[in-house]
Amino acid sequence: MKKFFHKIMSLVMAFVVLFSTMSFTMNMHYCGGALVETAIFQKAKGCGMEMEKPAIEGCSITKKNCCDDKQLAIEGQDELQLQFDKITFEQQVFITSFIHTYINLFEGFDKDITSYEKYEPPLVIRRIYKIDETYLI
Repeated sequence: MKKFFHKIMSLVMAFVVLFSTMSFTMNMHYCGGALVETAIFQKAKGCGMEMEKPAIEGCSITKKNCCDDKQLAIEGQDELQLQFDKITFEQQVFITSFIHTYINLFEGFDKDITSYEKYEPPLVIRRIYKIDETYLI
């Protein structure tokens, strides 16, 4: 069971490192102010209503294009520390305290500790069931 748990955790940690360092681009195509298409890792195809450029510059009618393409680039983290040559004092304290508590976590107790061993019940001064007039039938 312990080996299985370690394999699962190592796989999860590998995916966390992979997805935190991965960059990707998201392309979006708007037509008339409404989002028509989104694409990840490729260019958005569009709605087919894009205006063509005129062949002759002087003979063109200027009309506002209703389509708009936007690109959202999400950068991954590239500041991973691959070497542990320079560890600060705070990091050393954290590592030693973590190892110390992790090792002592699995130590068993020599005897069973009960917290109610020296507990004495309170003295009965009045019979509460008679005061509240609740009787077990």
